[in-house]
Amino acid sequence: MSGTPEQTYEEIVRGRRSIRGYLDRAVPRELIEEVLELAMRSPTSMNTQPWHFHVITGEPLDRIRRGNTERILAGEPDSREFRRGEPFAGVHRERQVEVAKQLFGAMGIERDDKERRQDWVLRGFRQFDAPVCVIVTYDRELSGSDDTAFDCGAVTTALVNAAWSRGLGCVINSQGIMQSPVVREHAGIPDDQVIMKAVAMGWPDPDFPANAVISHRKPVTEAVRFVGFE
Repeated sequence: MSGTPEQTYEEIVRGRRSIRGYLDRAVPRELIEEVLELAMRSPTSMNTQPWHFHVITGEPLDRIRRGNTERILAGEPDSREFRRGEPFAGVHRERQVEVAKQLFGAMGIERDDKERRQDWVLRGFRQFDAPVCVIVTYDRELSGSDDTAFDCGAVTTALVNAAWSRGLGCVINSQGIMQSPVVREHAGIPDDQVIMKAVAMGWPDPDFPANAVISHRKPVTEAVRFVGFE
């Protein structure tokens, strides 16, 4: 299901998908370090390299899962630290709904099955039950810089592609860091860093139906304008 070091860059990019179901199998620290070393070759504005990675597994990750779930079920408001923006609308909302329909369809979750739909949502707050979670943060002193968010996005993309090239799967998510006090406490994140994203990581479960979902992508003709080529 996932990639190998022998594959070309194009094969990695075209083959990668978001993984939401994982095998109950530990990921060696050395392999994660290898993946991060590759990811950190990502380009960065004026070489600022604003990112930090907090790699969590075992009991600390279980405490984050429990804390996230308990607070959400208790009605605690979202305390996400990175700017969130307005809810999606128009074509962006349509794409969000489309991929949700793909996932629910793959999992056999009916529209009126509230229990299974809620459990699916809670999987995000549980880091999709992955054996590893990587929390991406950046230096707080750079909070006003648009370049910082761009650079952290770039390195996170590089991270999931590098992981895929080593047989690992990932899914980037915000649910895992919406209860930031829980994450900050159990991951030991210092106050001078801002929590931006979570990346669930592990060995893909080939029998988990949602892992076969490939989201639809708009074509180049829709996204790109060429100027001065005629």
